[in-house]
Amino acid sequence: MKALIWGVFGLFALCWTGLAAASVQVTEWLLSMLASGQATDAASATGQWQVPDWLGTWIDPTWLKALQTAWIGLVQGLAQVLPTASGTLMDWVAPLVWSAWALGMLCLLLVAVALHWLTGKLKTPATLRPGTGAGRG
Repeated sequence: MKALIWGVFGLFALCWTGLAAASVQVTEWLLSMLASGQATDAASATGQWQVPDWLGTWIDPTWLKALQTAWIGLVQGLAQVLPTASGTLMDWVAPLVWSAWALGMLCLLLVAVALHWLTGKLKTPATLRPGTGAGRG
């Protein structure tokens, strides 16, 4: 049981670490796109995307158009504000992501240690010794 607890902890820790590393990389990529102006071009192209017929039955096209308009406005607003702050913003974002990662790892570790301790405290059922117990009459 203890091996299972630590195996699950290791799997969750690996996934949590991968998520943190991917978050830092995606954030750096997005900030560099905003700084270079490529993000506004991509947002404008996304705003021109038409809903395929098969998807129109699942998603309301007017809702999607409103979402596209809001997305373009957000990206254009960020592109005006962030080009000068993208370098200093990344200096803050990466340490914040890794600090959140550390807090998450601490929580995972505390849960794993508590479960490890709890499994040691649980009484295991007594095994029957030969010649005693059930079956003797």
